[in-house]
Amino acid sequence: MPKQPKPVVVVTRKLPDSIETRMMELFDARLNLADEPMSKAQLTEAVKIADVLVPTVTDEIDKGIMTQAGPNLRLIANFGTGVDHIDLHTARQRGITVTNTPGVLTEDTADMTMALILAVPRRLAEGLNLLKTGQWKGWGPTSMLGHRIWGKRLGIIGMGRIGTAVARRAKGFGLSIHYHNRRRAHPEIEAELDATYWESLDQMLARMDIVSINCPHTPGTYHLLSARRLKLLQPQAYIVNTSRGEVIDENALTRMLERSELAGAGLDVFEHEPAVNPKLQQLENVVLLPHMGSATIEGRIDMGEKVIINIKTFADGHNPPDRVIEAML
Repeated sequence: MPKQPKPVVVVTRKLPDSIETRMMELFDARLNLADEPMSKAQLTEAVKIADVLVPTVTDEIDKGIMTQAGPNLRLIANFGTGVDHIDLHTARQRGITVTNTPGVLTEDTADMTMALILAVPRRLAEGLNLLKTGQWKGWGPTSMLGHRIWGKRLGIIGMGRIGTAVARRAKGFGLSIHYHNRRRAHPEIEAELDATYWESLDQMLARMDIVSINCPHTPGTYHLLSARRLKLLQPQAYIVNTSRGEVIDENALTRMLERSELAGAGLDVFEHEPAVNPKLQQLENVVLLPHMGSATIEGRIDMGEKVIINIKTFADGHNPPDRVIEAML
């Protein structure tokens, strides 16, 4: 029997060397060695030739691109958990399977979330800036006073894998765990974390000291924290977001931070990234990070291995393990 040709796999960004090497061994891999985000024209050409497309969060795979896909494109193996940049409805209509890489980034993102929960109330970025600019004059009893987090109420929006991992960390720091989710967590999880479920997001927001956003970006969560909901927060409250920037009305958040209607924010994601609101950058009561919540070597390799398993399983004629289900549409 003739040898089955290797599937053409187009990878849109540079991945860890070990992952790229393995892909080249297994597939007819077309790599992006320059590691520059592909333009719309380049993505359109990619879907015309690919059997499998491996995009990342920086690639907008919309209906316009999807309708240009060649007949061989049958799998989009996303390098990442979130799939809000992929038109899932059009993919389903065209018979294109979409997979992602769930689970492998949970602990890394939860670590970064906890880091921001600590950094913002304790003014770590301000302290670092004080040292770097040579303005520190030595210790003083009223110098650089922040707020303790022990005993404060943490409200988690999205109690999935990451939200639960954040709650476990936060409980160890003495925070009281509260959460809002589409579905109530299992009673064992609630008991383990001593967590309080709030069916009403509005009611939870009005009573929290710190709010952590850990839900995915979907049409239903776009501006979930709208200007109206942000105004429900107490002036001494902090917001931390390691999910997606689109979940918060960033302009409304910025205005409230400027007016001291909120105590501060820790943001790893932005509504129009890589663009960041210049007014946010000028504020002292925010910690801004360049979307690095999941940026560990171990996590990126684990993601790549999941992508390879999904492609290989699909190429062998089986359902890939991380197929994005219709419930996410």
